[in-house]
Amino acid sequence: MASSDIKPKSVSRAKKWSEEIENLYRFQQAGYRDETEYRQVKQVSVVDHWPETGYVKKLQRRDNTFYYYNKQRECDDKEVHKVKIYAY
Repeated sequence: MASSDIKPKSVSRAKKWSEEIENLYRFQQAGYRDETEYRQVKQVSVVDHWPETGYVKKLQRRDNTFYYYNKQRECDDKEVHKVKIYAY
């Protein structure tokens, strides 16, 4: 299977905040499922992360505008249930 046609096999919703959920929240705010889809669409090998926290720092949306994120947590507890977790 080529890397360009990787599709998720299942999806579930997040129930509790974690660092993984934080990064998924940031990718989904920018219009992508996760880092895998972002790398496929944008043809990038490295995603910018904050060195202190490891959270995503900057993402380019599909319309080529950029989202810049803070070092601190941005996914509030009330937003956690909106995050989708894709399994490949």
